[in-house]
Amino acid sequence: MKNVGEAQEAPIGAPQEFATGERSTRNRVARSILDHGPSTVADLAGRLGLTQAAVRRHLDALVADDVVQPREQRVYGARTRGRPAKVFALTDCGRDAFDQSYDKLAAEALRWIRETAGGDEAVVAFARARIAAQAAPYKAAIDAAEPDQRAHALARALSADGYAATARSAPVGEQLCQHHCPVAHVAEQFPQLCEAETEMFSQLLGTHVQRLATIAHGDGVCTTFIPKNAPKSTTPTDCNKNASASTAGRNPA
Repeated sequence: MKNVGEAQEAPIGAPQEFATGERSTRNRVARSILDHGPSTVADLAGRLGLTQAAVRRHLDALVADDVVQPREQRVYGARTRGRPAKVFALTDCGRDAFDQSYDKLAAEALRWIRETAGGDEAVVAFARARIAAQAAPYKAAIDAAEPDQRAHALARALSADGYAATARSAPVGEQLCQHHCPVAHVAEQFPQLCEAETEMFSQLLGTHVQRLATIAHGDGVCTTFIPKNAPKSTTPTDCNKNASASTAGRNPA
C-alpha cells in the first residue's frame, strides 16, 4: 500500500511542486477523516476549503490506494426519507499509516501476561491498571467543566492523547465519539482494553454509559452513549469497583 497522501504520477511535464501539492492535499483529506470520522464529500469540502470536485478526485485516489473506503452513512434515531448520504471512512491500512504504536510487541506482551500470570483475569487487571494511570487529566478536565459540558471536556482531553474525540447531542443524552484508537489492532485480540476504558468513562462521569461501537470491532468510530443529567464525576481510584458488566460491554446490536 502507498503511504497516506502519496501522490499519483504528475502529468508529463508538470513541475515537482504539482506532485508535492497533490500529496499534501491528499494527506489533509485523509487526516480530516481521521480527526472527524466518516465524512461526506460536502463535509470534507467545507472543512478543507476545497471544491467538491477536488475532494472527489482525491478520494478516488485514496480509495484506489486502499486508504479510505466508501460506505453508507449510519443514521442515529428515526430514518428520514431518501437514501442515506455516502461517507468515506479510513480503512485499516489507512489507520496504519497514521498509527506508529508497537502493536505486535504489545499483543505479544499481553499474550505472555495471559499465559503466565493468571489467564484472562490477569489481562483484565492490566487493562484496568493501564487506564487508571491515564485517568487523572481526564478527571481534571471533567471536574473543571460545567455539567452540560463534561462530555465535551472529556473529548478534548482524549484528543490530547491522540484519540481524535468529539462529543455530540443524541436522543436523551450525548455520544462521545473517538475517531482514532492508538491500540485498535491490539484491542481486536484483547477487548479487555475497550472494556476497561468504558468502565473508566462510567466512573469519571458518575453514571452508567454504554459502548455502542468500537474501531477494534470493525466500526468506523468508537461510540459511547452518555445519558443526560449524569451526576458529577467520581474519583476512579479502583476500576474494579462500581462498574457493572453492562456498563463495560459493547452493545451487540
